[in-house]
Amino acid sequence: MNVQAKRGRLWIVATPIGNLDDLSPRARDVLRAVALVAAEDTRHSAPLLAHAGSRARTLALHEHNEREQAERIVERLLGGEDVALVSDAGTPLISDPGFRLVRAAREAGCEVSPVPGPCAAIAALSAAGLPSDRFAFEGFLPAKASARRERLQALVAEPRTLIFYESSHRIVESLVDMVAVFGASREAVLARELTKLFETMIAAPLDGIHARVVADANQQRGEFVVIVAGAQGDEADAKLAEGRRVFALLREELPPARAAKLAAAISGAPRKLLYAERDDDRS
Repeated sequence: MNVQAKRGRLWIVATPIGNLDDLSPRARDVLRAVALVAAEDTRHSAPLLAHAGSRARTLALHEHNEREQAERIVERLLGGEDVALVSDAGTPLISDPGFRLVRAAREAGCEVSPVPGPCAAIAALSAAGLPSDRFAFEGFLPAKASARRERLQALVAEPRTLIFYESSHRIVESLVDMVAVFGASREAVLARELTKLFETMIAAPLDGIHARVVADANQQRGEFVVIVAGAQGDEADAKLAEGRRVFALLREELPPARAAKLAAAISGAPRKLLYAERDDDRS
């Protein structure tokens, strides 16, 4: 009689974004119980595992090796071992590796269970004082200035609150681009070093936040969440109307895709929406 071996479970464990006391009792129990912890950086996670009292073996899983490591981890799961996935901080897969592993585990028939906990984006949003009923998480903006401005331009008429992650290396440049694209007066909140000793939150129009950060080198250090208010109805409608006007002029001389891209860059209207209307007056 063939009895299928019990498969292990993959636990997706949220860990503190700064303050170790934010590690939940359940997360601690899981980290102590599993046979293996897959960590984005095993050296970074070692103090956390020691704090949790975990003696589990560790394995590095990051964006450069996830495909190969996922296969090895699934083999362990199929062999009956429980595995925990952690990122350097916060909830795994939120602008961090893990998607391929979770998909591979599910495709192999293994159970995948979340252990909820800290997430920098949600923590910042909860304390920002901006509308939180609908929001769009955009993660990290592109490193190159042209690509970054293009991404921001595509969001200029977005009515939902926008959430971005940013590093200390690019925070000033990103704020400059946000002021240029969203406008100096767009309401925003900058959250820095959440739950850590030097936590700060600055609520002001974008130009005010930029000025504060440029004037104080300390505000350029650490990890950042930038929350930007969504476009107001009148503002979004005005940008769309201008975009349609510019697109109508440009498409007389240019292919629709090129005309839509230029019209979006000039007006701030969503490029996809303009392009979708390319045949409206020619049917």
